[in-house]
Amino acid sequence: MEYAAIRHFADKRYCYAIEKGRFLIRLEAKKSDVESVVLHVQDKYLPLKYVDTRQEHCMRVAYSDNYIDYYEKILDIDVVCLRYFFEIKDTAGNVVYYGNHNFYDECITDIDRMFDCPQNLREEELFELPEWAKNKVVYQIFPSRFSTDKEVSTEEWYQAPINHKADLKGSLRGIIQRLDYIKHLGADVIYMTPVFRSNSSHKYNIDDYYQIDPSFGTKEDLKELVEKAHKHGMYVILDGVFNHTALDFFAFKDVMEKKEQSDYLNWYYINEFPLVMEWGKKPNYKTFSYAAPMPKLNLQNKETADFVIDVATYWIRECDIDGWRLDVADEIHHAFWKRFRREIKAVKKDALIVGEIWHFAGDFLEGDEWDSIMNYQFYHAVFDLVVAEKMCASTFVGNLNFMKGNLNQGLEGYLWNFIDTHDTARFLHSVQHDTGKQKLAAAMQLLLPGMPMIYYGDEVGMDGGADPDCRRGMLWDEGRQNRELLYYYKTLIQIRREYPVLTEGGIVAQYVNDDMGLIKIERSLNDQRIVLIFHTKKGNVELQTLKGMKNLVNSRDFTGSLGDYETAVLVE
Repeated sequence: MEYAAIRHFADKRYCYAIEKGRFLIRLEAKKSDVESVVLHVQDKYLPLKYVDTRQEHCMRVAYSDNYIDYYEKILDIDVVCLRYFFEIKDTAGNVVYYGNHNFYDECITDIDRMFDCPQNLREEELFELPEWAKNKVVYQIFPSRFSTDKEVSTEEWYQAPINHKADLKGSLRGIIQRLDYIKHLGADVIYMTPVFRSNSSHKYNIDDYYQIDPSFGTKEDLKELVEKAHKHGMYVILDGVFNHTALDFFAFKDVMEKKEQSDYLNWYYINEFPLVMEWGKKPNYKTFSYAAPMPKLNLQNKETADFVIDVATYWIRECDIDGWRLDVADEIHHAFWKRFRREIKAVKKDALIVGEIWHFAGDFLEGDEWDSIMNYQFYHAVFDLVVAEKMCASTFVGNLNFMKGNLNQGLEGYLWNFIDTHDTARFLHSVQHDTGKQKLAAAMQLLLPGMPMIYYGDEVGMDGGADPDCRRGMLWDEGRQNRELLYYYKTLIQIRREYPVLTEGGIVAQYVNDDMGLIKIERSLNDQRIVLIFHTKKGNVELQTLKGMKNLVNSRDFTGSLGDYETAVLVE
């Protein structure tokens, strides 16, 4: 038995409340190293000589990633404080007892050698997530290039490739005019990249956080967009660029003018004067990515933090937006995000808070900071499996299970799963316009738990290389759209809506075959049972035992055969 791989802490990652009186306890072990785990529990404060509160519970392997098995058990408890330890049996028959970070050859009887879980503390730290957002479909819009209510020539709108300076006159009113399209696609949530005043097309360098960029419209336009989206049963998320500002932001302008005498000197991280701002030289003040035009805010300074909190709550109060996607969120300290959550939720309890982070974000997702993340682990796994073809199917499943095994159980339905964004090349571009591969990637987005995020135009076959070319004008001319691909997206979203077993159901069985490139997942929920199959390679595979089941993707009986990169959703 590999003792070094056995891991448990009595914290919010391994021991937490799912709801009042209901707790999840998790233990990690080296993959395939352990045969069984028994969880021993007892009341801390009731002596055994008066009442025997000891219980034993068999734990199950809930997930396995590429290296670790994650054992879990859900307990119903009503105690002041729970003490517990683990009885672990390896594949050779050896048994060891693990409590309070030590291993013992004999069963643990001393409660001080057990792990400790105060029930009230954990219940007070319960991760509360906006119920409306769970497993909803997100549609990402780049406002300057999505739709316009102004006159723009066809040649100008469909220019390709495109650069940062191209002005397609995209607007909020243009988005309002397209709400029916977004609704009919099946999207539930509209996420817009920044809409505040800025001199760029992307608006990630903001001059004024209280003004809608005039090229986009007005505050009244945003209010109308949100109101009409709500009437359509949709939600609106704005992009919060709180890590940095533009040079023309009032505080930094004051710093440039008054230097050491500026009242806003502590709003930024200035090393010295004069400021080094020349292209190609490293700035002598902190910025986003050494980009001189984007000076980094010092959110440890209370006045700066107060300003950002006021901005974030202002737009909820004024326009009833439904939450924030937070740009470069992992480069801002935890204390600020804890305060941010408290202040936002005080204004709108069910507001959704989503952090942009390109790596694992467990420390931001413990219930007191963000509600979700842009799930780059999903993006990279799909890219390596489908685009680069350097990952096998079992590793793909293992990568997704790593997230399940290391995050709060409730988060699975909230992770923003995407295959491209405004920061990456279009997926269709990356696969050299192979729509079969895009269909497979879209199916992985739309048929698995989480919040699938569709980057505008992916559903009609938008092309585009790396930023800024991935931000072309939306294909509104039906003659330029891939209508078959659009129908496929709509079909999958409709299946997702009609069969909640896909996102809410428990996994009954899972099968992965690397040689065939096959992933088969069987789920059940109440009276619904479904078999989901991804074929991740070229060629044909045969699954004759499933022949005759109805394939919801094409509304036909399943022939038992799958072709290149094909997906099937089977029901009896």
